[in-house]
Amino acid sequence: MDTIRKVLLTMDENQKYEIIKKLVDSNGNKKTAAVKIGCTDRHINRLIKGYKEKGKAFFVHGNRGRQPASTLSTDTKQLVLDLYRTLYYGCNLTHYSELLAEKENIKVSISTISSILRKEFILSPKANRSTKKTVKKELEALKAETKSKKKVAALQSSILDLEDAHPRRPRCAYFGEMLQMDASLHHWFGSSKTQLHIAVDDATGAILGAYFDEQETLKGYYHVLHQILSSYGIPYQFFTDNRTVFEYKKKHETSVEKDTSTQFGYACKQLGIDIRTSSVAQAKGRVERMFGTLQSRLPVELRLANVSSIEEANEFLNSYIKKFNKRFALPIDSIKSVFETQPDNETINLTLAVLSSRKIDNGSCLKYQNQYYLPVNSLGNAVHHRKGTTAMVIKAFNGELYSSIGEQVYALELLPGHKLSSKAFDLATIPDAPKKKYIPPMSHPWKQASFEKYAKSQAHRKEIA
Repeated sequence: MDTIRKVLLTMDENQKYEIIKKLVDSNGNKKTAAVKIGCTDRHINRLIKGYKEKGKAFFVHGNRGRQPASTLSTDTKQLVLDLYRTLYYGCNLTHYSELLAEKENIKVSISTISSILRKEFILSPKANRSTKKTVKKELEALKAETKSKKKVAALQSSILDLEDAHPRRPRCAYFGEMLQMDASLHHWFGSSKTQLHIAVDDATGAILGAYFDEQETLKGYYHVLHQILSSYGIPYQFFTDNRTVFEYKKKHETSVEKDTSTQFGYACKQLGIDIRTSSVAQAKGRVERMFGTLQSRLPVELRLANVSSIEEANEFLNSYIKKFNKRFALPIDSIKSVFETQPDNETINLTLAVLSSRKIDNGSCLKYQNQYYLPVNSLGNAVHHRKGTTAMVIKAFNGELYSSIGEQVYALELLPGHKLSSKAFDLATIPDAPKKKYIPPMSHPWKQASFEKYAKSQAHRKEIA
């Protein structure tokens, strides 16, 4: 005697079964049954045939109890979870999906990753408030059921509070019309925090320059500007915050060297770049949101590349920014550019200079960074000036030193502390023919008189004078 097996149907399957059973038993109208089920008359005939052959079991879906072909194995799910905990922690889910496909050859959808991590109460750094509230409620319920407070506390600490989104505004119409510039202090690599300086084009969202430094400095912004000038040209405007690097001079500060506003502002003036500032972070939301994206992606990429120093980090940025822009920025070719022609390397080198005032001492020398220098002309001959004469020391972007005294520009020759040879005791050597010293042309705008005129023209300096 055959064993009778109980057949369980879902609600939809049971509805079809009841309609077909009634149709067969009462020899009813097939068209009415087709309307109730929502199928064709031909399909009704197939259902009747199946009912007569297999009975109720015919209405059970054939894939019930089977795993879909695309279902991940238990081992793969565990691997995805372990990799996120040990190697790719801190990634947002989109970035993690890309890294799995690129580095681990594991192709998993973002929704699947979210489901795997969610079961372990692991949230994306980009999780919204509603998701966090839901998880917190689950954790509170878990607290009431378990005695392991340590475990619950660890899970709760992984939930991050997100800031309110910055208000949006329309993008600029042209490429190079406005570049938002800022720096972010973060644990980018290693054990200590560093500052990442970037400039983001408002129209395309592309990063046009990036540089790591220990602090937010003039040097960092000069390097970003150097990348922009070398790769794209002269932009129309910079939009920044109210940092001293851009427009502020500390009161009662006597050293011009420490007044970074005169350095970056003066360089932009010579290039014809307008500087717009704001104390409201939301006003330059493009660069603020960019830091949010970079903070969730770049530290992981730097860690995977074993970057441990600022030099290595800046070298890594050269290739990473190209890859990043290709992934997130709008196509540059589709937007009209308003960048002016790229300056030559000599112009860039002399424009991105640090200027500082010094006095000639009684030895016709000037002291700069604890070293003594002697002004020399283009023939390599020393030039002597009276004690107390004001000189402007110009440190070019490549590190070369010049001096502007009055209306003349000179090269600076370092005076060593000790002679390397003695005329009395060492054999005489035939000196090399003196090379003609390169002296920048006086047409360059950073001569002393021009710089002082610019410094006096600033409104914030009138209050100090």
